[in-house]
Amino acid sequence: MKIAVVTFPGSNCDYDCYKALRDVVGVEARFQWHGDRSLAGADAVILPGGFSYGDYLRAGAIARFSPIMENIVDFARDGGAVLGICNGFQILCESELLPGALLRNRGLTFLSHDVHLRVENPETPFTRDYTKGEVLRMPIAHGEGNYHADEETLSMLEGEGRIVFRYVDRAGRTTPEANPNGSAHHIAGIINEAGNVLGLMPHPERAVEAILGSTDGLGVFTSLVRHLEGAAVEA
Repeated sequence: MKIAVVTFPGSNCDYDCYKALRDVVGVEARFQWHGDRSLAGADAVILPGGFSYGDYLRAGAIARFSPIMENIVDFARDGGAVLGICNGFQILCESELLPGALLRNRGLTFLSHDVHLRVENPETPFTRDYTKGEVLRMPIAHGEGNYHADEETLSMLEGEGRIVFRYVDRAGRTTPEANPNGSAHHIAGIINEAGNVLGLMPHPERAVEAILGSTDGLGVFTSLVRHLEGAAVEA
């Protein structure tokens, strides 16, 4: 099993993802340079957080045209598992692998603190180690995490169970104060129609060991590994 962690100019969470996979989960991870034109047999792909290309134009707008993205789009459309975290979520939206867009935070300031998330859909390749309604604590670190889509798209996401994580308070309630960036419907993470591409703004890779203050993000990675193991057995 090989999981590729893509590095763009300006990525700063690629090593965190690599360490979480290799040292905590115990699977093979490797860095994938944005200029590569092959995924070299990767079983899954992670687009990490950071400021790809300095977030010029829009967050993720230039990274969407990196050579590796053509392969990732094809990989995703062929059913490959792709996880986009923070800037990775923004890149997935820019690449049209996920609907909607990430706008400037409601308060127009960069946010860096822990938030609470409620697991809305535990039946994805990235959430099977969680339970529905489980409340998690993970950090956010973004200036453009305000998820926006038209009403038709939001209704579709709600109706098809494609909202995977939602911002809530510690008790699991969707209060205005619990929504850090103004995201529509308190959306913190969504999945594509096929169920193999997940984007989320919080950072699970920063919540995989007790020394980091939380282990609530670990399930994202262990779920992905279990999914890949199951796919290998079926093959």
